[in-house]
Amino acid sequence: MLIVMHHHATSEQMDQVIAAVKAMGLTAEPIPGSLRTAIGVLGNQGYVDDSTIRTLPGVRETIHVSKPYKIASRDFHPEATIVDISGVKFGDNEKPVIIAGPCSIETEEQMLAAAKEVKAGGGQMLRGGAFKPRTGPHSFQGLGIEGLKYLQQAGKEYDLPVVTEVMRIEQLDDICQHADMLQIGARNMQNFDLLKEVGKIKHPVLLKRGMSATIEEFLAAAEYILAEGNRDVVLCERGIRTFEKATRNTLDLSVVPLIREMSHLPIVVDPSHATGKRMLVPVMTKAALVAGAHGVMMEVHPNPAKALCDGAQSLSGADFGALMIELNSLMEFLGFQG
Repeated sequence: MLIVMHHHATSEQMDQVIAAVKAMGLTAEPIPGSLRTAIGVLGNQGYVDDSTIRTLPGVRETIHVSKPYKIASRDFHPEATIVDISGVKFGDNEKPVIIAGPCSIETEEQMLAAAKEVKAGGGQMLRGGAFKPRTGPHSFQGLGIEGLKYLQQAGKEYDLPVVTEVMRIEQLDDICQHADMLQIGARNMQNFDLLKEVGKIKHPVLLKRGMSATIEEFLAAAEYILAEGNRDVVLCERGIRTFEKATRNTLDLSVVPLIREMSHLPIVVDPSHATGKRMLVPVMTKAALVAGAHGVMMEVHPNPAKALCDGAQSLSGADFGALMIELNSLMEFLGFQG
């Protein structure tokens, strides 16, 4: 439930409402905003009887929110959230962020070369996988902590914040020491224990949509993180599983404007994993930005032909540089400067 207060409501009236909510055994969360002041009610398992709340001084109205996500919704948080990663900002009215780098961290030299190409092309963040959830157990599984060190070194060398995937709770401490942002992959979107633990720490999170997840399930997964106190969450559309086999997945660009209407959280798109084809990445990147994505994450490798993972969908440094020239023109057309 959402309790909307009158603009002239006093702090004492706010405190009275909060006390009444707590007396019902629920959690009250004040939501200040430029358009309205509200109090979110959390922790209920069903309908909340608001008869005593509606009559309290300063209360304008109560709104029952039936969605399985509340903190993530525009109802509770009408103003867009800006997530800041070491000066790189995701959110409404911010220039779209370009995250790029190899699928897997392979060697120190490879990561430094990739970071150099990402920086030269104009990317703002560096990606790379140290722990890899692969479909088959015999595929390259990543370098682990050694890879994290290479990623962190490359990011520092070229002044690029880094993002990498966490797969298990016990990896969190090591990854937080080396990465600026944690990625929850598609296969772990509904690993609720992991989501809760990530929510308890103050490290920004990139949450990927599960390959068979509805938008409601996607936002409900984000709710697990937000409910534990971590509000720095960026969503990522990476394609969903359909009957189509011509591409790796089916890129659902409709999710971008829908999420922007339903949630205050920023959303980015991963056209590399969505399409699985290098030649589709540039055009789908542009389409994502036109659709309103707050950023794009794509795979860039110094030598895609020799990549240990996802070489077929990775851009070379030259391809990335050429695409960035086109993207800068597109962003200027869309009204983003600088």
